[in-house]
Amino acid sequence: QVQLVESGGGLVQAGGSLRLSCAASGSIFSINAMGWYRQAPGKQRELVARIISGASTIYADSVKGRFTISRDNAKVYLQMNSLKPEDTAVYYCNAQGTMSWGRIMDSWGQGTQVTVSS
Repeated sequence: QVQLVESGGGLVQAGGSLRLSCAASGSIFSINAMGWYRQAPGKQRELVARIISGASTIYADSVKGRFTISRDNAKVYLQMNSLKPEDTAVYYCNAQGTMSWGRIMDSWGQGTQVTVSS
């Protein structure tokens, strides 16, 4: 079993900042990539940012220059600056890798709500 616990969501005014955190725990052998996805009401879940092997990063075009993803072992963070109302969504943490007994890991957190008011 692998658990991902997110924190840091909330309500913020446009132009403000929030920092999301996600901690992975459980039967983890290795983590290859961690990322943040989001899902707004009536829309599909989309990639926000992803960090691979602790170094290579990928960002959605809509957040480039405003969001920064970072990782520290089994924790991943998303620093969100210059937030816009269109950033409002439930944000989900994802971890991919290998579990202790060799099984492929592709785990999700429960989600944290981010609401940006105009």
